[in-house]
Parts: sequence; structure tokens; C-alpha cells
Amino acid sequence: MTRPPDSAGSEVAMQDAHANPLNWQTMALVALTMMAFAANSLLCRIALRQEIIDAASFASVRLVAGAITLLLIVRARASPPYAGGGEWLAATMLFTYVVFFSFAYLTLPAGTGALILFGGVHLTMFSAGLYMGEKFGAIAWLGLALAVSGLVYLVSPGVAAPAPLGAAMMAIAGVSWGVYSLRGRGVADPLAATAGNFLRAAPLALASSVILIARAHTDATGFILALTSGALTSGVGYAIWYAALRRLSATRAATVQLSVPLIAAFGGVALLSEAITPRLLVSSAAILGGIALVLASKAHRKPERRPV
Repeated sequence: MTRPPDSAGSEVAMQDAHANPLNWQTMALVALTMMAFAANSLLCRIALRQEIIDAASFASVRLVAGAITLLLIVRARASPPYAGGGEWLAATMLFTYVVFFSFAYLTLPAGTGALILFGGVHLTMFSAGLYMGEKFGAIAWLGLALAVSGLVYLVSPGVAAPAPLGAAMMAIAGVSWGVYSLRGRGVADPLAATAGNFLRAAPLALASSVILIARAHTDATGFILALTSGALTSGVGYAIWYAALRRLSATRAATVQLSVPLIAAFGGVALLSEAITPRLLVSSAAILGGIALVLASKAHRKPERRPV
């Protein structure tokens, strides 16, 4: 989710926004987007826990609905005109993220799933930064160690541990989303690129549904939840996010997303009667606090890249 799940924004726009103070319009856009991203976890968990749709069908409906919505948005805007976008590698990562995200929520609580996803995304992007020659100071290394320790503690064996298979699937979803975000860095028209990636990923999801047709099932409520996840909290959510990104620095954009797992966790309490366990609280503090330390350190350092 860092620049989201589906959100690699314009680097230049965010750098230009670095010194701009947040106004109420930007804060409203950010708040709406964070709630939309958290709602993806809640909608998926509600649908799958109640067994009113299977995971593959949920993923397919989400991607198809998202593709149609994003295509309508980019074609309806005044400028720039839509001339296609996206690429197959990014689309494959998007497909992998959505499918593993859906199957993970067969067993994971909403907040736990969002936290594992969020941790996987950021650790993937931090690792890529190190590989590309970005220098981490002592505070950043401390934050990285804290985040990794929190993630290990969250998934370690114990009575309150999440289901191992679900946790592994969500970790794969997080890595996939991290790679997807990295592929989108510097894209001139991120909304068009996202629409193109959704259009490419949708047939892959439909193919997976055909392969798993024997397990396919849904009712009207399950279909509507998946449709809402694709059209509203993904398609419209990403469009709002890109509007907000033009007014945010890269560090602010990453930092505000620290709220997503917390919103998902409290949403799970309110809507699904899920418990916030001591393990979840401790691991949340470690993971989110560690990521915040890395982001704070990065805000005061200029990345150095290795020649390629």
C-alpha cells in the first residue's frame, strides 16, 4: 500500500508538494482515501467470513469492476486524454496482490491482514531502496529492525497467532503490491497506468476463476460487496488518492498510510466483532512505529542510486 494497493504516484508532483502545507481539501481527500483502502480489507473479510462468495470470484469481480470504473474515469476527464497505459509486469503484480489478498482473508481478521500487508509493502520498498544504493542512517536501521521484529512477533506461533497459510498469502500480497508500486515510480499519468494495469489484470483473474470454477459460488450480497470493493473503494479510491498525491510530499504520502491498518482493525471490531489482542497491539506499535522512524529518517536524507 505505500503508494497504493495500486498507487504509485507521480514522483515529481510529490516532490513539488513537499513544502506545501496541508489544507482542509487535501486532508479531506486523504481521509476519504485511507477509509477506502481500509474498506477493501473489511469488505473482503465480511464477504469471505460469511461465505457468500468465494475468494477467486471476489478477486475477479473486484478487478473487472475496478477496470471498468477507472477506464470510465480516465475517459471522462478533460485532460490529459487517455491514450492507454500500464504494462504486463505491473499488471501481473496487481493480479497476484488481489488474488492472494482475497484468499488470505478466508482466515485472517481484517486488522491483522491489513497490518501484514502494510508491513510487506513497506519492507519490500525499503529493501529495493537499499539495493539501489539508498543510505540508511542509524535511526532508519533501528526503525527497520523494529518493523521486522514486530512482523515476526505478529506471525510467530502461539494461541493468538494468525493462521500461517493466511499470513503467508498476505505477505505475498504485500510483496506483490510493493513491486507494483515500484514499477509505477515516475509514471507520467499514474491514473491511466492504473486503469491499464487493471484492464490487463482482469482477464488473469477471470482465468483463475475458470480454473477454480468447481468452488465458485456467490449470492447478491457477496457480488455487491466485491463490486463495491472494485468500483468504489479501489477504482474511485485510487482516483481520489491521485488527486491528493499532487498536494503531498512522498514522505507525507507514505506516512498518512500508517492509519490504514488501524482503521481496518477498528472497523473489524465494529463490523465483525473481531478482537484487538495484545499481540496485535504490540506488533502494530512495532511495525507502524518502525516504519515511521524509517520515513522520518528518509525525509532528511537524499537517496543515492547505484549506476546501472
